[in-house]
Amino acid sequence: MIDSVWADAAALPAFPHLEHDTTTDVLIIGGGMAGLLCAYAMAQANIDCLLIEADTICSGISRNTTAKLTSQHGLIYDKLIREFDVEAAGMYWRANEAALERYRQLAGTIPCDFETKDAFVYSTDQAGKLEREMRALERIGARAQYRDRLPLPIPTAGGIRFEDQAQFHPLKFAAGLARGLNIREHTAARSFAGNTVRTDYGRIRAQAIVIATHFPIINKHGGYFLKLYQHRSYVLALEGAQELDGMYVDEADDGLSFRNYGPLLLLGGGAHRTGKRGRGWGAPEDFAREHYPDAREVCRWATQDCMTLDGVPYIGRYGKHTPGLYVATGFNKWGMTSSMAAAMLLSDLIQGKENPWAAVFSPSRTMLRPQLAVNAAEAAVNLLTPSAPRCPHMGCALKWNPQERSWDCPCHGSRFSGDGALLDNPATGDLKRK
Repeated sequence: MIDSVWADAAALPAFPHLEHDTTTDVLIIGGGMAGLLCAYAMAQANIDCLLIEADTICSGISRNTTAKLTSQHGLIYDKLIREFDVEAAGMYWRANEAALERYRQLAGTIPCDFETKDAFVYSTDQAGKLEREMRALERIGARAQYRDRLPLPIPTAGGIRFEDQAQFHPLKFAAGLARGLNIREHTAARSFAGNTVRTDYGRIRAQAIVIATHFPIINKHGGYFLKLYQHRSYVLALEGAQELDGMYVDEADDGLSFRNYGPLLLLGGGAHRTGKRGRGWGAPEDFAREHYPDAREVCRWATQDCMTLDGVPYIGRYGKHTPGLYVATGFNKWGMTSSMAAAMLLSDLIQGKENPWAAVFSPSRTMLRPQLAVNAAEAAVNLLTPSAPRCPHMGCALKWNPQERSWDCPCHGSRFSGDGALLDNPATGDLKRK
């Protein structure tokens, strides 16, 4: 079955489409976890808010997460100190710790299989990287311990443990969160004119607008078509594999991740840039065949993540000259805690409050990172490639993905089924047939 393990275990509420022109204080576009949490934060602040979703809530990337709630985001803190400074690295850690604590509070009222677990980042051959990360964590005051041995079925050079992190069932949580919110499904934003958004069923006028559509859908502000690219990764849910009592992620880009959900082991891997060749499910399949030969595959799925130039999400004002327009994107494979941090930060910004994390997540921070040249080169090559079909987002040549039988865009990550139906944004419509 190609669907996530969460899909059949939660009944998400349904909402009608918009019926007429309306006004609201805050309009949120996108009904994934980030959008729902933003809408909930607005409701808690007694702010009039409307959320619109082009399909149904959590029908996109949020249903395909591995649902780890942690401030342990790979070997991020040494990188943040080198590329920013100690203060910025500390802000990033504190923001994600606050997000984790907020989930813990809400899980007390929303049944969502919330479990406190330790989170580990490991390396198979880079002990030096782990040692540098430990020094970085000490500098920002983060609680972490080095472990020489880990209960994984492969040899490692060690790992770093974050205590008292968590995991949960994302769709059960989303179902509880969404009930009582002002939501309109099957209501796509078609165009923008100042603070007015046109849909198929009417216009919405708002004082503030939040774009929470995974990849931002407005091209003329913010430069997100240069600042973001997308990654595919793949998950197997295995029965009879291994109980690990923790969450584990490899520091290597092409490594594996592990976590249990009930009797199942969720084994992730096979990551590659969208539109590029990769092994897909082949990587976790080969690992399972060698190390868990008696396990049975229950289901499999794939997901897609927006990656930023420097490893930090873009949360804040959409562009330098867009008052009242905000964005939450680029969660770099850590969408659950990043979604909560985004909701907390944007709630403060919209209310005119100071937030200590605003600077580190600002979408207007420098673009001068090595990844910018890579993104620009990918775009140039694919724009000049004469083959068809072309992506309707910005005209790049699409590449066939034989693993998932889809047309994928190497520039910005839009995906389409074999017959041209839109699967993933930033494109907003199907392929045009010739």
